[in-house]
Amino acid sequence: MLRLLDARTGSYAEVRPARRGVLRVGVHPQQPAAGSDITALRVLLIADLLARTAELGGLQVLIALEEGGPAEQAAALQRDADALGIHPPAVRTSSRDVPPALGGPIDVHLFSQDVSADPAATGMSVGVGAARLEGGGSGRDAAAGGGLLAGLRCDPLAVRLALVSFPIDRPAALTGDGLADAAGTLGRWRQQVAQWAESPSGAVPARIAEAASAAFADLDTVAALSLLRGLMPDTSVPAGAKFETFVYADRVLGLDLAREVGR
Repeated sequence: MLRLLDARTGSYAEVRPARRGVLRVGVHPQQPAAGSDITALRVLLIADLLARTAELGGLQVLIALEEGGPAEQAAALQRDADALGIHPPAVRTSSRDVPPALGGPIDVHLFSQDVSADPAATGMSVGVGAARLEGGGSGRDAAAGGGLLAGLRCDPLAVRLALVSFPIDRPAALTGDGLADAAGTLGRWRQQVAQWAESPSGAVPARIAEAASAAFADLDTVAALSLLRGLMPDTSVPAGAKFETFVYADRVLGLDLAREVGR
């Protein structure tokens, strides 16, 4: 069961797809502002996390991306999304064409919090907090096709990790120190996963599986990351079970944690 914070009511509610087995998601990112604004990219990332979680629950996910502004800017945003491992949408369209483009009513709308939710829109409306990236490309770079991640000297997935370290509805400020910390965490986790992979596989302990499922059901990536951090030094959990837990969580987090396995 997926539960999201509905911007209209201010409380969590269960996601109820209009058609059984299919989740239709409309993504409405604000066009990137000048400077270090990566809010649009964060909205796409939340859509990716939602899709990954829903697919783990057996749903088929269809995403429609509302596009506007210059084609060069849209291309730069897509380039940044690709760098973060964000799956491309099923369709790209204008907002009024979203429902027919997906063959039915939208179940969840994702939008920047500085954009007012359409009170007449069907489905749930979920607001995503603003995000800024220190040291990224400028708005002019993005418009020229370079993307707001242009010029970064770290693994782009460190940006993904840094973004999912903030609650969805809260602002996210990514500093140089924060990105360095995220990159270091990625490196350590990948090394540990590679080491654990050499041990006999083990079932994920029930308490950990339940905690992970509960976190992802609410799209609470902060709680999911806290769970992984607590699991690292836990000597009561066998290495093989730690491996399975990290690999399972990575199906949603999308951090390529098994990259070093076999190397």
